Amino acid sequence: MNFAIIVAGGSGTRMGTDIPKQFLLLRGRPILMHTLGRFVEALPDINLTLVLPESQIDFWRSLCQQHKFDLPHNIVAGGQTRFHSVLRGLNSLPLNAKGLVGVHDGVRPLVSLDTIRRCYAMARERTNAVPVVAPPESIRIVDGDANRAIDRTTVRLVQTPQVFDLETLRSAYAQPFTPLFTDDASVVEAVGHRISLCDGNRENVKITTPADLVFAEQMMG
Repeated sequence: MNFAIIVAGGSGTRMGTDIPKQFLLLRGRPILMHTLGRFVEALPDINLTLVLPESQIDFWRSLCQQHKFDLPHNIVAGGQTRFHSVLRGLNSLPLNAKGLVGVHDGVRPLVSLDTIRRCYAMARERTNAVPVVAPPESIRIVDGDANRAIDRTTVRLVQTPQVFDLETLRSAYAQPFTPLFTDDASVVEAVGHRISLCDGNRENVKITTPADLVFAEQMMG
């Protein structure tokens, strides 16, 4: 079976709003609704779990009523960090569940259907799949006051959904938290698994600033 855990724990700080960014309107609907809808459109039989800060759950439910959003999904209260939020999402799934689980940022509504399907297809073959894109700009490494250029062909920008065999991800999240865990791939890699990369889509940006929101409006227009 296919599962997806959508993590949405952001605030409106960098966006400059009082409303958490995942609830801001994009083409007339909250960003989060677009994100959830992409997964059902790509994989109609998918089981969705949405992880939100506990203080935001009632507000989300009121938005669902307001916008007549009835897409089936489970709601779970998040934890102190993204790691702990994903762990709570995993723990909410049936203990006997088998299959694949993707973890996706709630404020990435421009993920393509092809990217979602490609990630799940690769994870079915290789136990995991992480979407990436090549950076279009030159890159320099900064170390204190010094900096140096590196070959950008050796660098990839990491996106979500990051998809894993469910048993593999559960096992990886049984280890203690460390600040070095920046995403799910780093958690799985820490217990000895090799990460498989697949093509993402460049439009799949994480909406964190007003400019990102303008971009998303244009892309969906």
